[in-house]
Amino acid sequence: MFSNLTSRRGFAARLASLFTSAGVATVLSETASAAPQAPGGVQKLNFEGKAADKGFITPLIIHNGVIYIAGIGAHSHNKGEFPKDISNHTKSVMESVKSVIETGGGTMDSILQLTVYLANIEDYAGMNEVFKTYFPNGGPARTTVAVAALPGDSLVEINCTAAVVKK
Repeated sequence: MFSNLTSRRGFAARLASLFTSAGVATVLSETASAAPQAPGGVQKLNFEGKAADKGFITPLIIHNGVIYIAGIGAHSHNKGEFPKDISNHTKSVMESVKSVIETGGGTMDSILQLTVYLANIEDYAGMNEVFKTYFPNGGPARTTVAVAALPGDSLVEINCTAAVVKK
């Protein structure tokens, strides 16, 4: 029995059974929004946290305490006009990411992973200057790639996953 507790697999199995018996899984799967859930507890929401339209892209999905955010470009959520430079585009995208994460019940600190797409790799340093202001406690795991072009003439697009941490 003791050897089963000292292996990672044995420890994880015992920990999982403890959480299951304590009902923690049920508590963690409850989310911030009262939007209807599809079978399996999947919530598909729009930017405002209401049930998403039946479109082919859903901005926000919540499942099992994890928030999934679709790619957000500079003009995805912010329809305003602003100068086309990496600083302004990154600020617009990060404000939208922050808003959508909070709508889903997360915080900037609960973001687990980000993928950043840049229309021009030369904008990497400028994007990082803005990016670090949103993560004063250290950033999430991140991948940054350069692409040929982005929808809406955006210079940057970000998708991410985060943990639900509040109701």
